Amino acid sequence: MTVHLARRPAAQWWALAGFFAAVVVVALVGSLAVAHPADDYAALARPGWAPPSWLFGPVWTVLYAMIAVAGWLVWRRAGWGLAMAAYAVQLVLNAIWTPLFFGAGLRGLAFADIVALWLSIGLTVLLFRRISAVAAWLLVPYWLWVTFASALNLTIWQLN
Repeated sequence: MTVHLARRPAAQWWALAGFFAAVVVVALVGSLAVAHPADDYAALARPGWAPPSWLFGPVWTVLYAMIAVAGWLVWRRAGWGLAMAAYAVQLVLNAIWTPLFFGAGLRGLAFADIVALWLSIGLTVLLFRRISAVAAWLLVPYWLWVTFASALNLTIWQLN
């Protein structure tokens, strides 16, 4: 009889590290795509309700930690499956937003990406809820932030 990887204590902690590594990669893709995102953001015409550029780093740090823990909690209970596939899709969509919006200046395509991201987060929350309510709730602040970011993306696209 084989023991599921998620049930071996050492494997669980390595997996948690892996989930944190995955979100770090997502963050790095965005940061490597743009040399000076704060300067690029400051140069854009923005609505009065746009947050200052210094706020994004701390917010995303907390959100990425919550995203990693949520994925790990679901993996521990259910392993790889549909819920984790949705999780992976939202990570990919998250990773490509910054290169689209800042790196390529494709604000409209970035908006399409963020709408797809918003939908994929919603699907992930739904699928996670069936496995772990805690994991689903850990993704809700992320979903709310992406809701706000979607409105900001759309408005900046219109203003520029």
